[in-house]
Amino acid sequence: MEKLLTLWHGSGLYNLNVGQAAMILVGLVLLYLAIRKKFEPLLLVPIGFGGILANIPEAGLALSALEQAIEVARPAVLQQLATALGTSLDPLAGAEAWRETLKGLVKDGVAPEALRAARDVAVGVGYGDGMLYSFYKVAIASGIAPLVIFMGVGAMTDFGPLLANPRTLFLGAAAQFGIFATLFGAVGLSALGVMDFSLNQAAAIGIIGGADGPTSIYVSSVLAPELLGAIAVAAYAYMALVPLIQPPIMKLLTSKREREITMTQLRPVSKLEKVVFPVAILLLVAFFLPDAAPLLGMFCFGNLMRECGVVERLSDTAQNSLINIVTIFLGLSVGSKLMADSFLAMETLGILGLGIVAFGIGTAAGVLMAKLMNLMSKMPINPLIGAAGVSAVPMAARVANKVGLESNPHNFLLMHAMGPNVAGVIGSAVAAGVMIKYLG
Repeated sequence: MEKLLTLWHGSGLYNLNVGQAAMILVGLVLLYLAIRKKFEPLLLVPIGFGGILANIPEAGLALSALEQAIEVARPAVLQQLATALGTSLDPLAGAEAWRETLKGLVKDGVAPEALRAARDVAVGVGYGDGMLYSFYKVAIASGIAPLVIFMGVGAMTDFGPLLANPRTLFLGAAAQFGIFATLFGAVGLSALGVMDFSLNQAAAIGIIGGADGPTSIYVSSVLAPELLGAIAVAAYAYMALVPLIQPPIMKLLTSKREREITMTQLRPVSKLEKVVFPVAILLLVAFFLPDAAPLLGMFCFGNLMRECGVVERLSDTAQNSLINIVTIFLGLSVGSKLMADSFLAMETLGILGLGIVAFGIGTAAGVLMAKLMNLMSKMPINPLIGAAGVSAVPMAARVANKVGLESNPHNFLLMHAMGPNVAGVIGSAVAAGVMIKYLG
């Protein structure tokens, strides 16, 4: 009977708390949206499954060796950890109070030497880093996974529409206004006492407005890793909801006559232009803003492999097998941050709310920039393609094309919209570099 009780007390069902149950439900909802509704399935399937794994009680899959020891170790081990961290525990308090004290110390930050000593104690008594924690440390904490994915995106990107109509670069730049508007919005909410976001956290939230998942993950891993789970979920959820979010904004800001504007056929772009462009844009941006070099550098490198025509095998690997493998580990790593104690907070609602505001402002800014350019140009631009300046490639361009066809069945805007769409990718990388430069 005693052995059965020991087995029961060590089971996940016995140790399951309300927060973990809620987060497992969130993971199941993400899987439903990905599988049934096809909302960004390539990312939401591993993120949702990772979220479920991270919240299995007693498994500790998303915890470091030290965090696992604090969570489940015996009181004698907790005393050893406290000694290593340079503190003492109240002998009159219970083990749960001790755990909370140690968690607070680790979270608030202690000397690196003390943390290393405490980790050595945890490893010495048999605890090790969880599987998802190891994935996170290698894939995201190092910054590798978002950069490799950006390389794959670059290898799949055609800069031809942008080169054929360079004016659309301004539309991609304008759409990044949502990022900075949301940054100031988050700071304002914190100043008013509605939310409690630091400047770094506000910047990481604002980058959602770029509608670029890898960029959002990269920036949040540098500036606000504690918010990474909520930011990644918001970024990919809103990217999937582009067909629902953008059309009302586009129609509100344009007249039927503007939506019917027919754009002239794009000029042919030479291979030399396509080969030179990624190198030129990298050098131009990186010399002025070196902090944008990692994201933009990998993006341009992937595009150069595509366009140069002499490394087809490398280009094919970057576009397919490599990006697919990294996406699996990236998704599971993001899922590891969907733990109840960090995700179930008012800040998460603030992130989701500010994220959709950022997305809406970015869409509106792109459309309004196109209308402004029409006042100064003899060659009209259909304002709908300005909405594609958010870098949800290629979905935003498809939405612009769809809304245009509703007003004029003979007006095909897809290739025109791809110009600001890929410009938005460059713009979001530059915006990320600015954030990291001043706050990182």
